[in-house]
Amino acid sequence: MRKRSRKIVARIIGRLWRLFRRWLFLMFSFGPMPQHIAFILDGNRRYAKKHNLKMGAGHTVGFNSLVAVLRYCYELGVKQVTVYAFSIDNFRRKPEEVKGLMALMKEKIDELLDEDTIVHKFGLRINFWGCLHMLSEPARAAAERAMAATANNTGPVLSVCVAYTSTDEILRAIKKSCSKKTAEGCLRFTGDPVRDGACGAIAVADLEENLDSADCPDPDILIRTSGETRLSNFLLWQSTLTHLQNPLPLWPEFSLRNLIWAILEYQRVYPYLEARRRSLAKKHN
Repeated sequence: MRKRSRKIVARIIGRLWRLFRRWLFLMFSFGPMPQHIAFILDGNRRYAKKHNLKMGAGHTVGFNSLVAVLRYCYELGVKQVTVYAFSIDNFRRKPEEVKGLMALMKEKIDELLDEDTIVHKFGLRINFWGCLHMLSEPARAAAERAMAATANNTGPVLSVCVAYTSTDEILRAIKKSCSKKTAEGCLRFTGDPVRDGACGAIAVADLEENLDSADCPDPDILIRTSGETRLSNFLLWQSTLTHLQNPLPLWPEFSLRNLIWAILEYQRVYPYLEARRRSLAKKHN
C-alpha cells in the first residue's frame, strides 16, 4: 500500500514539475531565444574523483545530465544542440580509459535508440562530427546506426563531436574543397580573394560547405562547464559571434537552473550580438 502511495505521489510531483517547466519556458519565449547551443562537457573525471567513484562512472552520470539538458533545451524550443564529447587529443589518455570510454559511448548511443527516449519523443536527428574511423569498431558502428536510424527525423538536431578538433575539421574541409576544385579543373590562385572565389580557387564559402557543420547555423551560446575558459579546439570557425559562458558546476552537476541563467545572459547581450551580425553582414554585402 505504501509503495503504491509513493508512486501516486511521485506521479503528481512529476506532473506539477512538468507544468512548472511549461510555464517557465513560456515566459522565456517572450525574449530572444537561442536556436543553437553548444556544450563542452567538462568535468566528468573531476566529478568522479570528487565523489570517490570508479573510473568511467563520472561519464555515466554525465550522460544522464546530457539527456536531462537536451530535454530542457528542446522543450525551450532550441533547434540545435552540439556537444563536445571526445577530442582527438583524448586518445592520448591511458589505453584502458580510452577503451572504457569507447564501450560506454557504444552503450549510450544504443540506449538513445531504444523506444521511449528523447529521440522518439522529439523526433531527434543525430549527427556525429569528427574522424569516426578513429573510434573503436563497435562505437563507430553504433554512431553510424544512430545517424541512419534518425536521418529522416524532422525534429531538433543533436550533433555529437567525437574524435574531433576544430583544426582537424578545418583541415579536412580544405582538403575536400581542393579535391572538388581539382576535379573540376579550376583550382588556381590570383592572390585576390574575390577573384579567387570567382575563378575557381578556394573561397570562404567553399570551406563552409565542407565543414562538419555545413548544414548547421553557428551556435548562439557556447557553454563550457567546470569554470574553464578555454575553447580547447572546439568550433573555432563557427564561434565568431557566439556568446561564450563558463559556469562553475562540473558537467554532471549542470542543471536547469544553470541553463536558465545561460539563456538570461544571452538575452542580456543579444542586442549587441545582433548589431554585430548586421554590421558584418553589411560588410560582406
